[in-house]
Amino acid sequence: MFDYNEFLSSKLQQLKDAGSYRYFLEVNKSAQHFPHFYYGNDEGVQRSAINWCSNDYLCMSTHEDVIAKLSFTSHRSGAGSGGTRNISGTTIHHRELEQTLATWHEKESALLFAGAYLANVTALQTIGRHIPELVFISDQGNHASMIEGIRASGNKKIIFRHNDLAHLEEVLQSLPLESPKLVAFESIYSITGTVAPLKEIIALAKKYNALTYVDEVHAVGIYGDTGAGMLRQLGLQKEVDVINGTLSKAIGVFGGYIAASRTIVDFIRSYGSGFIFTTSIPPAICSAANKSIQVIQEDKSIRRDFHTNVQQLRAALQQAGIKFRINDSHITSVPVAGAARCREVASQLLHGQGVYLQPINYPTVPKGEECLRIIITAKHQPKHINHLAHSLQKVLHGGDTTDWKKFPAVSAAD
Repeated sequence: MFDYNEFLSSKLQQLKDAGSYRYFLEVNKSAQHFPHFYYGNDEGVQRSAINWCSNDYLCMSTHEDVIAKLSFTSHRSGAGSGGTRNISGTTIHHRELEQTLATWHEKESALLFAGAYLANVTALQTIGRHIPELVFISDQGNHASMIEGIRASGNKKIIFRHNDLAHLEEVLQSLPLESPKLVAFESIYSITGTVAPLKEIIALAKKYNALTYVDEVHAVGIYGDTGAGMLRQLGLQKEVDVINGTLSKAIGVFGGYIAASRTIVDFIRSYGSGFIFTTSIPPAICSAANKSIQVIQEDKSIRRDFHTNVQQLRAALQQAGIKFRINDSHITSVPVAGAARCREVASQLLHGQGVYLQPINYPTVPKGEECLRIIITAKHQPKHINHLAHSLQKVLHGGDTTDWKKFPAVSAAD
């Protein structure tokens, strides 16, 4: 007889042996003390650490006005929506947020989902299934959600080398001009931090009569004069057919969305099973996200502080001799080859230095490309940055050659 439990246990053990098993740290997040948080160690002792892997880039989840809006709407409209969008799950708060998102991205319409992953899967799968002859042309570095949506469609897929314009044009040239096709890519790639040559990719897609689908989840909120993303920064929002974004990172709340023409959005709304059969996000979440976007648009200093911190972080890492991947975005990855080694470094940083960085291992990255992804926020201070650089130098290089006396002292509980 097949032993299901033994089989599954053996698969889990393979992950543990390879150093790829995912352990969760139970974080007691504090809105008042962020980026500090509290956790219990293996002995049950409460400790404090500094969070360096939160995607809450602008710390909007801790913004008083956003929290107040969430609380106010919860009291007025309740904790949940009570249904799918077509069965009582559409409220004025959903409509207002979708209008805000459409305007923000210079599109006719927008559609909310429970997450950007679900938005990607549903939109790509739905477009593909209803245009069976459509060919997906996908960047090699695309997120798992885009890969899954394309796979679930059952359509033909061609992968082009990451950000390789020559290869992309070669692929486009190989397909009949009149055949339907869609180029799917990201504006900023979440692990490497590389930025797509957006203008050039969009121009190639138009040249060969292809739709464009751009995932902006790591750009929304922090780029462009309104914070709408990298496409806004380059004046390209109107040139793209579908934009995917998230409410869960820089906006600091929860959920995902697409923004596109009225026809495309209505098509996904009407045919997308991942939208039709999913309970809508709570009205209070919509209201809080709407407030967060308003604050981001009006208070440019939050984004300015964030980007200043990115530069200060990289300067400190360079001074400490810490190698990181150079890119034009805000994402800073420190290579630590080997899953077991990467996890051990992360453990030493947390328990010995009060620095919380999650190891990025396979399958998120290919084997041999493991890293620690550093995510700075608008609330990290110079003392936190210097402490991080010092801690990385100590753990990675086993020594301290930098004159840290000129930097302000910091402890994990500072």
